[in-house]
Amino acid sequence: NLPGYEFGISAGMLVYQGDLTPKQLGSFETQQPAVGFFAAKLINPALSVKASLLFGKLRGDDAVYESPAFRRQRNFNFSTPVTELTAQLAWNLAGSNFSEKGLAPYVFAGAGITFLRIRRDWNGFNREYFHDAPAIAAGLNADSAHSLPRMLPVVPVGAGVKFYFSPRWGVHAEANYRFTFSDYLDGFSQAAAPDKGDKYMGYSVGIIYRPGGGNGSGNGKGIKCPP
Repeated sequence: NLPGYEFGISAGMLVYQGDLTPKQLGSFETQQPAVGFFAAKLINPALSVKASLLFGKLRGDDAVYESPAFRRQRNFNFSTPVTELTAQLAWNLAGSNFSEKGLAPYVFAGAGITFLRIRRDWNGFNREYFHDAPAIAAGLNADSAHSLPRMLPVVPVGAGVKFYFSPRWGVHAEANYRFTFSDYLDGFSQAAAPDKGDKYMGYSVGIIYRPGGGNGSGNGKGIKCPP
């Protein structure tokens, strides 16, 4: 029998990307742990469809950056737990979904929803420092009156590599990026960068299990080969 399904668990980190970090790649200074679970159906040697569930946290903090100097004077910060449910289509670049052993690089894209409970804090905001920039204070007033999202649509895209060391067991490493289509993931928009959306990324390593993997190991759950 060829393996028809894969199941896995992974551990990694989530990295916030948005108004409260000056770095294009995101706030690695405030990255937070995450754990994920997935189940995948192997459609053919190249394609599979996967359902994923992830639990993690996101955090951003102006105060961790010394430069530019205004960030520690603005002093915004936020945190939120993340529960993310997505469906993804993966393409095995080597066409080796049914191989018993070896490397399997892949790329994927999908869609889903993430559930949040955002806690934002602007108690350290230095209004005197920004007295020549009234738009920031006005933006903060607008943000404080804006309701925060409890859930957001997400589009995950990414790439990874699997290594199967037996017909049933393997490991994988993955990097992914989530588009959220919101500028309130961190709780701030008008007081920060209203023309930029917030996003997050992640990276992880994990274990893969394939029931029914391997010729002769068959338990009747794989894709049966003809004689």
